[in-house]
Amino acid sequence: MHINGSYNITLNTTVPSCHKYESCLEWVYDKPDSFVAEFQLACQEWKRTSVGSIHVLGYMLGLLIIGPLSDKFGRKSMVIFTCVSGGTLGCMKSFATSYWLYVALELIEAAIGDPISPIYMLAVEMVATKSRATYAITSSTGAGIGGMLLALVACFVPYWRTLLRVIYAPGLLALFFIYLLDESPRWLLANGKKIKAVKIIRNAAKLNKMEIEDNLNTIFYKQNEETSFTKVIRDTFTSPYLLKRFFVCSGWWIAATFVNFGLIVNSTLLGGKGYINFGISSVMKLLGNFSTAYIIYKFNRKGPLIFYFVACAVLCTGQPFLPKSRFWLQITSYMVSLILSCTNFSIVYIFTSELFPTQSRNSMHALCSSIGRIGGMIAPQTPLLMAYWSGLPTLTFGAVSLTAGLVTLLVPDTTDQSLPDTVCQAEKMENKILTDPRGSKPEKAVQTI
Repeated sequence: MHINGSYNITLNTTVPSCHKYESCLEWVYDKPDSFVAEFQLACQEWKRTSVGSIHVLGYMLGLLIIGPLSDKFGRKSMVIFTCVSGGTLGCMKSFATSYWLYVALELIEAAIGDPISPIYMLAVEMVATKSRATYAITSSTGAGIGGMLLALVACFVPYWRTLLRVIYAPGLLALFFIYLLDESPRWLLANGKKIKAVKIIRNAAKLNKMEIEDNLNTIFYKQNEETSFTKVIRDTFTSPYLLKRFFVCSGWWIAATFVNFGLIVNSTLLGGKGYINFGISSVMKLLGNFSTAYIIYKFNRKGPLIFYFVACAVLCTGQPFLPKSRFWLQITSYMVSLILSCTNFSIVYIFTSELFPTQSRNSMHALCSSIGRIGGMIAPQTPLLMAYWSGLPTLTFGAVSLTAGLVTLLVPDTTDQSLPDTVCQAEKMENKILTDPRGSKPEKAVQTI
């Protein structure tokens, strides 16, 4: 039986049309060297969609490992480790001889090969309060640019094994970060490594031709008693304020990953070539990042996040009821929804990092993000809902987005507030309270950078 099919941007797959009333002895593929053809996935749609879910599962589990390790051993160490691991395992995937071996490597690579979490913490902690959000979100535009380059490279490198080698091999260059990248001074200070932090700050000042005080060593407060990582995590979860933020942030992440990934996955079903649709989705993500940097600079964090969650919910809910004859209207509505979801994702990323103390920031950020990947795991399966009604996926995105917008009312705005270094400082952000809600005296803080 001859099969006509389409292809997916990531694996360049040929997806055959299956008819239960037909029988055949052998499948013949239009693209015999595609991922689906090489692993004989004809009429096994669940295997193809499961690759994305397995990747998200690996990333979810990996965040529970990388986040705490980043808080314990430093941001720089984990950035280098994850980049090199990702590059190595990604190249190994290109030599997979079976579907299940590929899936296993996909799971491991997603778990220990994604540097986003530690490198984001490093970026957030290296800049001043007023520039923090703009710098962090502008830096994250690399994800949108990377998506555009992926679509472009995939057009010229169609064979999936070669494509994997091309996009993963550069990760091995991260070894040079040992000499090119500095550790976060804030992390060093929070972990009692004052001398190293002062050295980095002095070098940065010299590079920027700035003068700083000679007695910099005495400016930063050094704790008399070292606080264990276990104690910090325990204090974080026993604080009623931080526990509430944890649940809210987890809800944000579930909604953000589910809606954003779901819209991107479903964008390949809008018609046309998957490469082009995926590239357009990346452009939307890039536009979303640029607009976010301006919006949160002018209008803070909390208000815009509520507005964009609700606006995305309205557009997604209305998508199924747009006239089918107005294809341009459907595309426009869909892409605007995608921009809004990307904006939500960017604000959630920065907002979460600002609600928890330095001593447990990466751990809590990673934990919330890990829980949020539940939404990312479900998102690749949403196209299957179209079997019941074509508008069911976007209607679901709308309901989830609206819920996330409403729970945002429960947390304080962090605009123009210094990053908290301790649990006590993080608690004081709640309505700007002046004392520790548990009755203890406020603890001294590490000076903000």
